[in-house]
Amino acid sequence: MFQRAVLGFLSGIGTAIKYVCVTHCVLEYGGDFIVCTGPSMEPTIISNDILFTEHISPRLHRLKKNDIIIAKSPSNPRQHICKRITATEGEKVRHGFTTYVVPKGHIWLEGDNNSNSADSRLYGPIPEGLVRSRAICKVWPFRDITLLTTNHMQHD
Repeated sequence: MFQRAVLGFLSGIGTAIKYVCVTHCVLEYGGDFIVCTGPSMEPTIISNDILFTEHISPRLHRLKKNDIIIAKSPSNPRQHICKRITATEGEKVRHGFTTYVVPKGHIWLEGDNNSNSADSRLYGPIPEGLVRSRAICKVWPFRDITLLTTNHMQHD
């Protein structure tokens, strides 16, 4: 009787571990939900909006101009940033009186709220390796559910 209870308990633990592993893999390699804070992407994304993001495009180097991405901050690696890709490698970017050429393996990021965004205009182009995910859609608040992919967004 005791042996049967122990085997049942261990079987339950094994099943729980399997589900945890599958969940981890889906969230790490597939996609996840992100809460965005701060005003830098207004009016597209308001502070505390929740986004669904996917991790496949950055891993396959399939990021495009106008994609909204989540990346490690180049100035604080413990913080993540949400910005729009405004230029990719080889493209020229003018900021003030300076023209930058985005180097190979880098992207230029800017917030939609240009007057209140710390972005590539401050820290320059960032390595694509800092990008964690690409935003697919805004899922919260429900009244503002919106696709954020470049096929459905126009940004000047």
